[in-house]
Order: sequence, then C-alpha cells, then structure tokens
Amino acid sequence: MSKILIILHQKNSSPGRLGEALVHRGYTLDIKRPRYGDVLPGTLQNHAGAIIFGGPMFANDGSGFIKTEIDWIHVPLREDKPFLGICLGAHLLARQLGARVRRHKHGCVEAGYYPVRPTMEGRKCVAQWPSRVYQWHHEGFDLPHGARLLARGDLFRNQAMLYGQNAYGVQFHPELTLAMMNRWTCVGAAMLEKKCAQPRKLHYYGRSHYDSALARWLDSFLDTWLKAHPATRPDREK
Repeated sequence: MSKILIILHQKNSSPGRLGEALVHRGYTLDIKRPRYGDVLPGTLQNHAGAIIFGGPMFANDGSGFIKTEIDWIHVPLREDKPFLGICLGAHLLARQLGARVRRHKHGCVEAGYYPVRPTMEGRKCVAQWPSRVYQWHHEGFDLPHGARLLARGDLFRNQAMLYGQNAYGVQFHPELTLAMMNRWTCVGAAMLEKKCAQPRKLHYYGRSHYDSALARWLDSFLDTWLKAHPATRPDREK
C-alpha cells in the first residue's frame, strides 16, 4: 500500500522534487509511461495514490494514450483513492469530469512565475500557499461541475481544484527542480517567445524569490493529500 503510481509522458521525464518528497515519506514510486506502451492498473488497491504529470502534448489532441489516461482516471475516482493531476494531468482530470480544456482567449501562455490566490476553500485544504507558482502551459481547464476551486490566477483563472475528497488538479508545477527548469527553458526556448511568457532571466529570479514558498506548499499539500493513506515502510525517515 506504500506505492504511488507515477504517470509520465516523456522518456526523460522525472517526478522531480515531488518524487523525492514521496520517497522521503516512505513511499515507493511505481513509474508508468503509457505513451510508450506501459499498461495502467485496473485498480489501485495496491497503491496509496496516483499522480499524472505534465507534458508537451494537449488534452484535446486525440492521441490514443491521452484518451487512455482520461478514461483511466475513472479508476481513482471510483475507488476514492488520492489522485493528483499536474498541468496536463489536471487537464485530463477536467476532461474526465466533462469540463473543457482550452487556450487563452487572447493567445497568452504562462511560462515563468505567476501570481496565485487561494480561495477560502483552498485555505481550508492547504494552509501554506505561495504568492507565485511556476507555470509552463498553453491551455487551462474550466472548473468541472461539482469541483471546488482552490486557487485563482490572473491569466488562467482556475489554478487548483478539488473534486470529491481526494482528486486534485493543479495548473502549476510544484515538482520543478533547478535542473528541470534549466532543461525546459533551453529545450523549450520557443515557449519563451510566446505572448505573456516571461523571459528566461525572470525564471531564475523567480526561483530565487518564490521557490522556497512553493516547496513548503508542496510539503503541506502532500501531508493533506496522503493523510488517509500513510506510508508504512519500517525504514521511513523521521
């Protein structure tokens, strides 16, 4: 029960700081890449939860593995297991729940550190919210029927949501490490030329000013998210 299912979308992707935090808490990571043929489990009875991370693809692109993942999200929802969707993962959750995923009406993207404001519901769920979070996306999600909005943004209104008691979606990237930011801003440099994106130097400025608060948010969030399914490994670090 101390396994977390990790769904990634590129061969060189990693769960970053989030994976490190889970291992520190005593969980093992069961990494799957459906894009490259990995099969997702039909039940999460042997997992404490599941996370779908981001990627350069889009929730509306019709790729076979995208449809597979959207349909698969029914498993954690049906079993009421902790689920987290990050960026693309949040978009897939929205699609599973019948909501739209779409681009900004003025063609803006978010790439860099942008303001986020927790709602009252968001403050009830997680006590420590950062003032800015790291973003890297073209699209945002509409709030599904029955979901609760946890945080708002300026360019893309819906930044975090909760459906039921255990299914979260966040638009931003709390898993980001410095190495990941180096890679994204170099390999994906074309993103920085798009409307409303921040120049590369502001990504590093933002990390030095806002990342510690985002890391604290991640720790607080994980404690909330997994409180019903604590790891039981005897070698768990205190």
